[in-house]
Amino acid sequence: MKKKRNNNRKGKQNNFAKLSIFQPQKYKFKKNCPLSGKGAPVIDYKNIKLLKKYVSENGKILPSRITSISQKKQRELSLSIKRARNLALI
Repeated sequence: MKKKRNNNRKGKQNNFAKLSIFQPQKYKFKKNCPLSGKGAPVIDYKNIKLLKKYVSENGKILPSRITSISQKKQRELSLSIKRARNLALI
């Protein structure tokens, strides 16, 4: 004899329903700041080669979440980029 399936799915959840965008991630990678530490370059408005790395093609300053720069260094970097723009170095 064949068993009849019960189509009542109220108690069961699909695997995709259990996943959430807002769940805490298991693996978080800590990025090190490339502008702090030993042998790091000095942030200066005259150092155009360094400043161009942190400016997009459109001339906008890249955010720290993309470049993995610390908050303190990001402030210094943005200030020096603005100074270089003002002096028409960039």
